[in-house]
Amino acid sequence: MNLEGRKIIVNKSSKDLSELLKSPENYKDFMPDGLQKFETRDNGFKFGLQGMPEIALKIDEVDEQKAVLKSASSSLDFTLTATLNPVSENQTEVQMLFEGKFNPFIKMMVEKPLQNFINTLTDKIEAYK
Repeated sequence: MNLEGRKIIVNKSSKDLSELLKSPENYKDFMPDGLQKFETRDNGFKFGLQGMPEIALKIDEVDEQKAVLKSASSSLDFTLTATLNPVSENQTEVQMLFEGKFNPFIKMMVEKPLQNFINTLTDKIEAYK
């Protein structure tokens, strides 16, 4: 299952954005309203949203082209990638891409909430100062 967020322009360099995305505690600023739990871990974080199970993510790879988060649970196989494309010295185009391997039943249950989550992440990153 593949989902995409809309492409946005962030008023930060790709270097500044990649530095921001290396730190687990910074992800709290991008979480949707309804966040009920947020815990940082060594190389990632765990969060809980109203009406959804808690999700643990690990920061797998961050450079000036992308930030890759992977599921920290062996029972869920997915990655969430933010592509970072410099537009100018102080602007970067960002797009969230989700790739997950789910059975058809799980896919049917999670597709809409995941798309909403990606859309909210995109909105929060776009509004970030």
